Amino acid sequence: MTIAEVSEKFNVSQDTLRYYERIGLIPRVNRNKSGIRDYTEEDCKWVEFIICMRNAGLPIEVLIEYVELFQQGDATIEARKELLTEQRKQLIARMEDMQKTLERLNYKIAVYEQIVVEKEKELKRSEN
Repeated sequence: MTIAEVSEKFNVSQDTLRYYERIGLIPRVNRNKSGIRDYTEEDCKWVEFIICMRNAGLPIEVLIEYVELFQQGDATIEARKELLTEQRKQLIARMEDMQKTLERLNYKIAVYEQIVVEKEKELKRSEN
């Protein structure tokens, strides 16, 4: 796949894909005879993983560390697991905070909706 196709498939800019490659988040992408990037299925799996982790809020530095550990092989399996476990804990905490914020927003919206209902009742009474 070309960089344009990968960009469209994952809804991420071509500049972002180049950046991820430059900093080592995705492996060096092979190029065809014309020098155009030619993404393999394996490359796309890395792109998908990195985008998923970024969407979950994982910092670039953590992902770089993870990729470096992955490239070192099976001796780093436990370290990779620990890194991901810690990130999961942080994600759960952020989700809990977001849930509290959502509940607060729902409450505030309900208060405003009740005010609107009361105002509409007052208007109807004054019209009669």
